Parts: sequence; C-alpha cells; structure tokens
Amino acid sequence: MMARRSQRDDPELLRGQLVALLTDFENELRSTELRLKVRALIPAFHLLRDLGSSLITGDDGDAARDRILLYFKKYPFTVIAGEELMVVAGIQDWPRRTRELRVQFGWFIVSGSTVREMYEEGEFQVEGIDPYRIRPDHYVLLNKKQDREAAHRWNLANSIRKKQASTKSRILEYFRSNTGRNVTGEELRYVAKNKTEWARRVRELRTEEGWPVVTKANGRPDLPVGVYILEADRQSPEHDRTVPDSVRREVLRRDNYTCTSCGWRHEEWNPSDPRHLELHHVEPHVRGGENEESNLVTLCVVCHDKVHCVG
Repeated sequence: MMARRSQRDDPELLRGQLVALLTDFENELRSTELRLKVRALIPAFHLLRDLGSSLITGDDGDAARDRILLYFKKYPFTVIAGEELMVVAGIQDWPRRTRELRVQFGWFIVSGSTVREMYEEGEFQVEGIDPYRIRPDHYVLLNKKQDREAAHRWNLANSIRKKQASTKSRILEYFRSNTGRNVTGEELRYVAKNKTEWARRVRELRTEEGWPVVTKANGRPDLPVGVYILEADRQSPEHDRTVPDSVRREVLRRDNYTCTSCGWRHEEWNPSDPRHLELHHVEPHVRGGENEESNLVTLCVVCHDKVHCVG
C-alpha cells in the first residue's frame, strides 16, 4: 500500500477541521478500547501533515522536496531542525528528500554533525551559530546558489568511498580528482564513510604533507564557509610543510594574500596560469629556520620554485 501524500489546502480550513476532530476525540478518550482511540487519531495525523505542507503556498511548493528547498532558501545560514523540515514536507521521508537536494541537485546543505566537525578544526565560523548547541539532526543551507556539478562529484565520491584504503587516502584521491574545484565538507565526510576524523585528516594533508588545500579560514578568505579546494596537484617542498595553520593564516594576512616577489593574487587565477600561494622559509628549515612569522614570506608557486632552483 502506498503511503498517503499530504493534501494541500487552505491552512485556516485545515486548522478548523483539526480542531473539530480533536474536540470530538474527547468522547473517544472515555472508551476502554485502545484500538478505537488509536484509529480515531489517524485522521488527525493526516490533517497535521496537510496543514504543515500547506504553510508554503504557491505552485512551487507542490512537491515535498520543493517545499523543503523553499524553506531553506527563506532561512539561509540558519540552523534548521529536522522537525521543521518534517512539518513543511508533510511526509515521513523528509530526510531522503533533503539528501536528494544536496546530492542530486547540488544545494549546499550541511548536517549538524558536519558543522561540529568543521568547527573543531577551525573551519566553521558563521555569526549566530553556536556549533556546540547544534544537533546531528540540524541542517544549515550555506549557499543560496545551486551547484550544478555536484551530482557528478557525488557519483565520484561514492566510487572512492567503496575503496579499501585509509580515510586520508580516500580524501586525497577525491581532492586530486577535483583539483581546482570547490568541494564541500559534506562530500569529504561522505568519502570518509562519515568518520568524525575527516576534518583532522584534511588539516594533516595541508600542514603535514604539503598539499595546497585551502578554505576560507586557511588561505582563501574569498571562499564560502564549508568549501575546500585543492589548488594544485602537487605538494609543497618538504621543508615547507610543517607550518601550523595559525601561523600560515597570519603570514598570508600580513602579506595581503599576495606573492611578495611578483605581486600575483588569487584574483588573477585562470586555467592557463593555475598557480597558487605557498609559504617560504627565509632561513631554510633544514638550517634551523623557525616556523615563525618573521621567517616566512608568501610566494606564488612560480616564484617559490625559482627561489629553490637558485638555492
């Protein structure tokens, strides 16, 4: 038997019907027959769903998935509880519809679990959102613009996720398969098989293994919160890989996110010149140079390579 779809109607009419039904239920409560009371409440559940799905008016809200999206777009960068989505969807299967919006249709919706894990690695700062009060069944829309390439990336993520490899190896493969493209924390969490360590592994790829993974908090303030980019499929020189994120941020900010040698900035990026910014030790690390702001300068990869070739 197919599940009943919610019937949208005038909200005030539905409210009146619900009130009348619950008023009549007073008589059912006096009955000693449990099943009669249970069956008498079924229409109330249907009416509640109909009322919830009718709160979003207009033809754009005919489908449950559309109503969920309209609700998210009305309240972006706002923590939305799953119960709210259940109400406006008017169906029990609202989690699947929410996932479809993210995976098949490219809407940047993150779960409470992902928000918390990003925050613990310094990658989530949104005014008005306290990550320590957010629950796994909470959601946030982080961008009102649809990403039409998301479906392809999610298919790729699904194939990499199935491989028998370490969490870090799967994440790196996914990054390298999407070099130069925006990927989301939700995608990386999925590739990591939902393991909470995924955000820490991303940081390790950047700070310990020298992969140029950037975020809004680490190297690219122009990016949206929750987006990660592997800027190039290459590792930085081994002696430049151990700079802590906190120091990296300060050096880049001090140098105005600009190569101190040639003046290149991210705004000049194009496919024919896909360079990115790295940090260079003035006094080489192998000769005792410290990972301190005073011993680090920002260089683009072209200028960085020239310095090391001369050296």
